[in-house]
Amino acid sequence: EVQLVESGGGSVQVGGSLRLSCAASSPRLCMGWFRQAPGKEREGVATINSRTITTYTSSVKGRFTISRDNADSTLYLQMNNLKPEDSGMYFCAAADKWSCFKQTDIGYWGQGTQVTVSS
Repeated sequence: EVQLVESGGGSVQVGGSLRLSCAASSPRLCMGWFRQAPGKEREGVATINSRTITTYTSSVKGRFTISRDNADSTLYLQMNNLKPEDSGMYFCAAADKWSCFKQTDIGYWGQGTQVTVSS
């Protein structure tokens, strides 16, 4: 059983920054971040595979950076210039495949960490 534990969420004002971390019990081929706002479906935010190929949803390109440290099985999401629409529960996710941007690709989920951006 793979365990994923997120940290780093919180409240920030518009334009601020947060860094999310996800500690995995073991690294997987593909890892990423999904988010879910109240009343909305969960969506892929950013993913990275073990070849460091990254994928971002269009709304965060240029503002968010995903990275991973395979040495200690940690995933990061640096979020800059945050906007109110970035608010939501952010979930760490992992999959035993090269691509994992769709929910149906995901085999493992974390419990989530809340991000709130206020104006």
